[in-house]
This record gives sequence, C-alpha cells and structure tokens, in this order.
Amino acid sequence: MSANNRIQWFHKRTADMRYPNASRLSERFGISHRQAQRDVEYLKNVLGAPLAYNAERRGFYYAEEFALPTYTEAEGDIDYVDAVTGADSPAAKRNILQLQIPYSAVVRIPDKLTRLELQQFIVGEESRGDVICEFHSIEMFLGVIFSTDADITIVKPDWLRARLTRAAERVLKNNKDE
Repeated sequence: MSANNRIQWFHKRTADMRYPNASRLSERFGISHRQAQRDVEYLKNVLGAPLAYNAERRGFYYAEEFALPTYTEAEGDIDYVDAVTGADSPAAKRNILQLQIPYSAVVRIPDKLTRLELQQFIVGEESRGDVICEFHSIEMFLGVIFSTDADITIVKPDWLRARLTRAAERVLKNNKDE
C-alpha cells in the first residue's frame, strides 16, 4: 500500500473519532512503527491536520474540522498546469490525478421514501433504521438532508451533527422576523 492510502486510512478513522495511532497504522499496513510515525507527522506537519492526542483513548482526534486536501499530480494536461503553475513548469509533463476518500456518517432514516431520496449516499446498514452514508462534499450532503422533509438524525460523527446544527441555527437567526 502507498503512503497516500495509509494517510487516507488514518484520516478516515480520525474523522470518524476512532482514535487511531501509529501502532494501529503499523499493524494495519505491515509497516514499521517508525514509518507509521512519519506518516502521522506528515499528516500533521505537511498537510496541516489539527491532530491532537487523547491519552485516555491512546489515539488521535481532530481538534477542529479538517478535510484532506485533494492530491493533484499532473501529466500531459498542459492547459491546466499552465493556468496553475506557468508553462515552464516541469509539472506540465504529468497527468492530473485527483484522489480523495469520502467522508462517512451513520444516519437514522425514519421511512422508506427518505431512504430512497438518500440512496445515492447509502453504502451499508449499521443497524435497523441506521445506514452508513459516504459523500465527498459535506455541503452537498447536508443540503440533501435539509431538503428532505423527514426527521433524519445524524448518529455519528459528532462533528458533522455539530456542523449541521450550526448551519441550521445560522439560517434561523438570519431569518427571524424583526
């Protein structure tokens, strides 16, 4: 597995509040503990992840919302690279490749009709009425939840539920009768 896959795995578990650590990363991918530590350091120091360590759970969590940057590598798409870096860039000879893991959430859906409306996001079932959803755009996913006329509950992750609550409070505050 590549370093990119390891970083994505670690990010997904951190975002899902599973408190991963270098030891788990090492075990999962069969790499040395030192290499796993370098991956965590890369995530924090190069990608700017707001990683914090929870001693009680012996793992990392995000101290604030964080999304992995889209990884871009270019080859043969000169127009795109010219616009971004200039025509003389060595990157102009590489292909553009975007990789980003999806976010995931467990959502409680009260009825079959709403489940059909969210079918594009559903990738599995956690328990009766709770489904696992994956999505690349937080804003789009929350927009779909807002647009359904159903009592949907975000079971986890907590940060997504908090973001939805903040957005709803902001909309309500801005639309109060004066």
